[in-house]
Amino acid sequence: MNKKIVFLFFILLSAQVLVAQTYSPEVEKKIKEVETHLGTPIQTKDHSWFTLQERMAYYRVPGLSIAVVHNYKIEWARGYGWADSAEKRPVTGHTLFQAASISKSLNGVGLVRLAQEKKIDLYADINTYLHSWKFPYDSNSHGRKISVANLLSHTAGLTVHGFPGYERGATLPTVVQVLNGMPPANTAAVRSMYAPGVKSEYSGGGTTISQVIVMDVTGEAYDRWMEENVLRQMGMTESFYTQPAPAGKAGVLATAYHPDGSPVPGKYHVYPEEAPAGLWTNPTDLCKYIIETQLSYAGKSAKVLDAEHTRLRLTPYVDSFAALGVFINKKGGILYFQHGGANEGFRCQYYGSVEGGEGVAVMVNSDNGGILSEVVAAVATVYGWKDF
Repeated sequence: MNKKIVFLFFILLSAQVLVAQTYSPEVEKKIKEVETHLGTPIQTKDHSWFTLQERMAYYRVPGLSIAVVHNYKIEWARGYGWADSAEKRPVTGHTLFQAASISKSLNGVGLVRLAQEKKIDLYADINTYLHSWKFPYDSNSHGRKISVANLLSHTAGLTVHGFPGYERGATLPTVVQVLNGMPPANTAAVRSMYAPGVKSEYSGGGTTISQVIVMDVTGEAYDRWMEENVLRQMGMTESFYTQPAPAGKAGVLATAYHPDGSPVPGKYHVYPEEAPAGLWTNPTDLCKYIIETQLSYAGKSAKVLDAEHTRLRLTPYVDSFAALGVFINKKGGILYFQHGGANEGFRCQYYGSVEGGEGVAVMVNSDNGGILSEVVAAVATVYGWKDF
């Protein structure tokens, strides 16, 4: 039975993209090299390479989308496999995937923009800006106040790591119900585990509080404000935070799949926790965000943030890893900003070099995310990312 399943995946994946953009012979050569240089991220002298199609079949990944940044430009983008295997709908460069926790990176841009506009102070007590709900401090916070910078860097000492989402058609909780852990919310209340500023411990619950801050400070719905002030400003015209997804977008949304290749009931889950998990996007749009971050850091663009505030956003807070909506990695002396994501039936990852204008974004509609690191490693190999 397993051999039949793998064979079926090979048949499905052979379709790849029915209509794909073609590039110069030089770029097409690089694409082919990426497609044929997959394997474990750690490569030995006698390393055996696999093709992208082979690894998608191995991981039972129905669809994959990738975009690559080189010299501050999107050099290429391509989709593989199926956005929906039952419908025989292929992944294209326009197919949208759930960005899951990558949502936190764009959310970070939005909150830092509010600070740049002096509408919030990143280091003030969050209750200064919360009006529709107040954080209920207790003895676990030891009298220390939580700041927006704490929320964005996961240093607020808060509970609730992540969110499972809700089946389509289910009654959705309000954001306040999510924060209070009240039905129909399916997660516990977001509360203090320990004092803020002690260490970084991942909390999607904390990011959800920042969603309320955006709404209370701007007086607008979170998805609308983010679309107008962050996404569109960066040229991310195909992306949105709206949950549930607008009905008119159904034809471009990827269906989510479990590890065994079966579809998630209802095609995908809905996430009213928009700031930490609600973004729908594709690798091309994510690379526009990567490039704008890189150019802004270099003082060459300021579509949303100026150089000072982009550098602040990429500066780790409390520890050496977690910055404001991004994580910072040093590989071979080169700094990268990155984030991954995992929603029900979706996995994704992006990397951008802080300097030099290199980057990649990869998204799949599967719970099997092992292929992501292999694709990133293939790009790093082909493009000569030193010591990556």
